[in-house]
Amino acid sequence: MRNFNLNIAGYNIGFEASANGPDLKPSARFLRNINQNNGSDILIRVHSEPFNLPKGAERVFRAPYVEELNGIQFNNVTSFWSVWEYNSELYIWTIFPLSSTEKNAVLKFSLTSMEWDLWIYGAREETDPFEYPLDGLILYYLTVINGDIMIHASGVNNTGHGYIFSGVSGKGKSTMAKLWDNSGARVIHDDRLILRNNGGIYRMYNTPVYNDDEPRESILNRIFIIEHGAENILIPLKGANAVTQVMANCIQHNWGADIIARLLGSISIMCGTIPTSKLFFKPDKSVIDLILEHE
Repeated sequence: MRNFNLNIAGYNIGFEASANGPDLKPSARFLRNINQNNGSDILIRVHSEPFNLPKGAERVFRAPYVEELNGIQFNNVTSFWSVWEYNSELYIWTIFPLSSTEKNAVLKFSLTSMEWDLWIYGAREETDPFEYPLDGLILYYLTVINGDIMIHASGVNNTGHGYIFSGVSGKGKSTMAKLWDNSGARVIHDDRLILRNNGGIYRMYNTPVYNDDEPRESILNRIFIIEHGAENILIPLKGANAVTQVMANCIQHNWGADIIARLLGSISIMCGTIPTSKLFFKPDKSVIDLILEHE
């Protein structure tokens, strides 16, 4: 196909192949997010020829690609993706470590324009312009532009009440999602969420990670920063303590003062509206009982 739209977290993302660009084919995990509405919040034009970063562009952020097995690093690709700045334009250069073919891409964008360009070099006749890591990178910068929050968290909706359980890998996000799922709650996602403020009403949205993901969203009523514990303990967090603990679990590229300020401001407003707590928990139904008692 020459163009398609995805609706993810309320963002209508349009992809359009240029005259000499490749045919576009979204991967299986995005098929449930295809939007038949041709209008878009952001349009990304896809090209297939090589693209060189402008001379004088400054690298402001670099991310290595690290694979681990049982906590042991066995592959570290230093040239995974990086962010470059030139005048008012930003560029993301990336490889595709999970691709069956060797290729790279450059995404040209800005924080003020809703028309971006993507060059993918080495792609086959059909290509997914939202292939990892471009999916997470594009969604992240959409949150920056819109003052939203991308966070490592699982989220559930239980009888109309929405809770997120935030923490880095190993803190119990998936465990918490399974506990609520077994209790009949609706799991929004178990790993990565986008939080959006619409007139003071906060909602959480899943982002497609697994092939069977479907668009899900829920109102957000409470935030929990989780930790495994010998017993269930709930500790309210206030002010700067709440903000810093939430921010520590957000997905962020802290290379620019403006980007940091935007995120900090969004989290501060949210934590001033949504009750936030530290939660030490045992991996059984008793933690659900504790939360519901304090609802």
